[in-house]
Amino acid sequence: MDASQVQELFRRAVASDDAAAMRQGLEWMLGTAGHGGLSPEREYALRRPDFVMEMPQSRERIRGRDALRTMQEAFPVPAPTLTLRKVTGGRQVWVAEADIDYGGDRSQAVIILELDGQGLIARETRYYPQPFEAPAWRAELAEPMD
Repeated sequence: MDASQVQELFRRAVASDDAAAMRQGLEWMLGTAGHGGLSPEREYALRRPDFVMEMPQSRERIRGRDALRTMQEAFPVPAPTLTLRKVTGGRQVWVAEADIDYGGDRSQAVIILELDGQGLIARETRYYPQPFEAPAWRAELAEPMD
């Protein structure tokens, strides 16, 4: 599977509320279910250039898929492993529940994805269980949220 095929899965999910297509696409994008681990290249290809990610617990907003990719490539430890537990939603708004493993340090996240009509992710909001301070290494890539 490649990014264009996943974009088509996302288009189908938006057009017909196809949760199975959305889950399959997310598993590929996030590198779960035997797809080789988290990949900035995969995530980059499936986000709009003007993509916005918000992380309310650390009060950060990342603007643009280029900034997200730079942030991912600067991550100071190996990329976390994500395991999708549930994907639900419809049309252009989808919610994923995931377990995250940062090399033994485990957490959970709720991820809200907003897609455009072309099957690209326009906006993502990630909620984690506990508030946390934004890491210093991300300061130049993120703007504070009020």
